[in-house]
Amino acid sequence: MNNDTSTKIEVLRAESEWQRAGAYSVRIQGMNRQHHIPLREEFDEHDGDGTRYIVLLDDGYPVATCRFYEIGAGSVAVGRVVVLPEYRGRKLGRRVMEEAERWIGELGYHEVVIDSRTVAIPFYEKLGYAAVDGTRVRSGSFDCIRMRKRIAPADTPS
Repeated sequence: MNNDTSTKIEVLRAESEWQRAGAYSVRIQGMNRQHHIPLREEFDEHDGDGTRYIVLLDDGYPVATCRFYEIGAGSVAVGRVVVLPEYRGRKLGRRVMEEAERWIGELGYHEVVIDSRTVAIPFYEKLGYAAVDGTRVRSGSFDCIRMRKRIAPADTPS
């Protein structure tokens, strides 16, 4: 692990199982271990085929991730945005979201939805997300608010 802030972070669009293992590793360390979220709750019906993952690597070591999947025509849900504790404060949460939005646009989607933990609302607002209606929902042990952002689809899908 390299905590040097000048380190070049590699972006991985994880589509193969061995690549998704990097996303799972970050989630186990950052949510299961840190917040004591049971594996059965952290890994749900949205993990697996059809779900895409962004993983940020520091010298080959997975340090940040998020996932997204289609929820309707033109819309995706982003979730499980996790940065390892020792890598926080380095704008990797922003980076993983920007990389996901880029890929989402390349795939032709125009709307991103996220159920944000209430403590993370300012983070998502800085990225251009807005609360849908302010209704709080319970997701596991967290209070969340649904947020949404419109994005411009890229001209050429990948």
